Amino acid sequence: MNLFDPLAQRSLTLRNRLAVSPMCEYSATDGVPNDWHMVHLGSRAVGGAALVIAEASAVSAQGRISPQDTGLWNDAQLQAWQPITRFIKAQGAIAGMQLAHAGRKASTLRPWDGHGPVPAGQGDWLTVAPSALPFAAGWPAPQALDEAGIQAVIADFRAAAQRALAAGFELIEVHAAHGYLLHQFLSPLSNLRDDAYGGSFENRIRLLREVVVAVREVWPAALPLWLRVSATDWADAGGWDIGQSVELARQMKPLGVDLIDVSSGGLLPHVKIPLAPGYQVPFAAQIRREAGIATGAVGLITGAEQAAQIIANGDADVVLIARESLRDPYFPRRAAAQLGASIDAPVQYQRAW
Repeated sequence: MNLFDPLAQRSLTLRNRLAVSPMCEYSATDGVPNDWHMVHLGSRAVGGAALVIAEASAVSAQGRISPQDTGLWNDAQLQAWQPITRFIKAQGAIAGMQLAHAGRKASTLRPWDGHGPVPAGQGDWLTVAPSALPFAAGWPAPQALDEAGIQAVIADFRAAAQRALAAGFELIEVHAAHGYLLHQFLSPLSNLRDDAYGGSFENRIRLLREVVVAVREVWPAALPLWLRVSATDWADAGGWDIGQSVELARQMKPLGVDLIDVSSGGLLPHVKIPLAPGYQVPFAAQIRREAGIATGAVGLITGAEQAAQIIANGDADVVLIARESLRDPYFPRRAAAQLGASIDAPVQYQRAW
């Protein structure tokens, strides 16, 4: 496999193996994307990526990470996404949407406004989780979801997937990583329930299974469904780990998941993560090898040769570029030039390429 080989996913074909990872911009009002999102996402489609995934977009107002998150819980948001997806697709890229619920990490200040939860009385809201455990010291305790609350979350993911389709997105990614709600149910460090959604591995993955089934029921069989996971909590003991991630991936494939987007961490504050170039790639490789499912690699992947080697080694099927894409929206074009490949440029830009 080569970095600039196409990749077929159901009825879609990615023009290469480079995708723009979903990255929160914290710039929406009432969940509605705006000109910033059009330029941010559109420029990366012009830049040559095969897939541009919009930021983690909340399936409900309660599920927002910050007050400025984008969402897909109402039709005003749906309509605001439509011109953005049209532009992305007009550049030859696929428009992807990541659906998320932040759980106990909701109601959080955006980075340039401070750190931690939104102060009480300043636009904060009640957060929910599998168990009434705060994310960190100084954070409010979330409300443990009851059965009705769990069913509402499933219904919200289902409805958001329907809106994503109507908005013009062609690929959905369910966010079950980075310490957000679905990850909170997966990890025994945040899920202390003693009902059908807690305790055993099968119980802890139940909500995610039910969300994926609900989304697949309304998401066309011809279109891909991806799943982002944190392969490990990086906990000293007792947390979610790569072995459980492999088994989860095995169970997700028959439910209609086409690719596991492999990240890590986010559930616990202050854990030691061995940051290094490509530090999460071995997790993607292990899941791909042992679960027999396509994977995406992400995390400190910043160079063309590095990305190409990941694909050539068979460690992953797709490389997702995050912060390097913020630094250089045209990273895929630069990588193609370095590697002796080519990407068709928009006619407006061809004289420069």
